[in-house]
Amino acid sequence: MFTGLIEELGEVLALERTADAAVLTVRAPLAVSDAKHGDSIAVSGVCLSVIDQTADSFTVDVMAQTLRMSTIGELVRGQRVNLERAARVGDRLGGHIVQGHVDGVGTVLSVTPGQSWHVVRVELPADLAPLVVDKGSISVSGVSLTVSAIGDELDGGHWFEVSLIPETLAATTLGALTPGDRVNLETDVLARHVQRLVAFGAERPLDVGAVS
Repeated sequence: MFTGLIEELGEVLALERTADAAVLTVRAPLAVSDAKHGDSIAVSGVCLSVIDQTADSFTVDVMAQTLRMSTIGELVRGQRVNLERAARVGDRLGGHIVQGHVDGVGTVLSVTPGQSWHVVRVELPADLAPLVVDKGSISVSGVSLTVSAIGDELDGGHWFEVSLIPETLAATTLGALTPGDRVNLETDVLARHVQRLVAFGAERPLDVGAVS
């Protein structure tokens, strides 16, 4: 589990593709300072397990589903990525509960600079739109953010906006976003559970008073 508070900007050293998988290596001195084989590290919002490491880098396997559901397969050498080590039990939960299980990819529609922040509008896949609410939480490329606005266009398009403070702009990859960029999205896990329960309830209402 993660909190969506980015600890370090890593640098992609290599992405080696195979037919249905990939091996990713990232330079990340802080992330590997206490990392062990099998530890989880969120790479731009994607939870991946360490299979090898050096004094300042780590390597992870990336399976086909992850490549299909995220932007990991689009990474190139030298690109910066947001990194967060798994939360320790007892740590303060400064962001929100982030699993590192990406739901899909969004496309940046606009970036509007303000005096002290940027407002970023992201196109939202239709199947994720019901899970995103105004003032709710969302993870964008691994960064825990609060939704500041949502919209549903007449042509069927869906979008949400987030307001990025100077610290977020400086400490994460989000400060470099431009229209057309693709970002990993993870919706609130509680919203996903509610959606699933409602779907089951509609098919066969649960008898919560039943005694087994």
